[in-house]
Amino acid sequence: MSLSEKFSGFTKEQISLLRKLDSPQKIQDFLEAMRANFGETNMSPKKVLEKRKAHCFEGALLAAAALRFHGKEPLIVDLKTTHNDDDHVLAVFRQNGRWGAITKTNHAVLRYRDPVFKSIRELVMSFFNEYFLKDGRKTLRSYSKPIDLARFDKFDWMTSEKNLEFIADAIDKEPHTAILDKKMIVSLRRADQFEKKVFETSQWKKK
Repeated sequence: MSLSEKFSGFTKEQISLLRKLDSPQKIQDFLEAMRANFGETNMSPKKVLEKRKAHCFEGALLAAAALRFHGKEPLIVDLKTTHNDDDHVLAVFRQNGRWGAITKTNHAVLRYRDPVFKSIRELVMSFFNEYFLKDGRKTLRSYSKPIDLARFDKFDWMTSEKNLEFIADAIDKEPHTAILDKKMIVSLRRADQFEKKVFETSQWKKK
């Protein structure tokens, strides 16, 4: 399937926008200007462009689609946490042999990563100390390998009108690599008071 065929479900205006998002930095800037989605949706990139709001999963899918439009693989990585915290999804990309990440978040942390990391593990670990609960407990536990969203092309994941919860479920079931053992978990230092204060800062408020 040609690139034009893959993106045939987008409107002319949406194609024009995707054409302008020709670098990871521009994609990230676009996501940061977009309202946070506090709903229980899993919208396709097309629906996100229509609604102009997204949470981390939806933002990662849109970023992956925009990267794909410009010839890169639509890759995402899933970060898993403890049961009392929320997982996070990254759109990952490579430049000059190094990995970077585009993310959608409502907080001052878990944000964009420049392509300076030699491996996915190295990239993931850059999020570790910023990933904690309000009481300071650090919660990041494992990560997936890069998942190529092209495997979901038969479901029209980029333009579907349907809720894409099945993709979120499929990603959750992917093998994940643990980053801690029990001894490491016991010895983790909690985030300090200043870090927790920064954690409370959010970009978008619920209406």
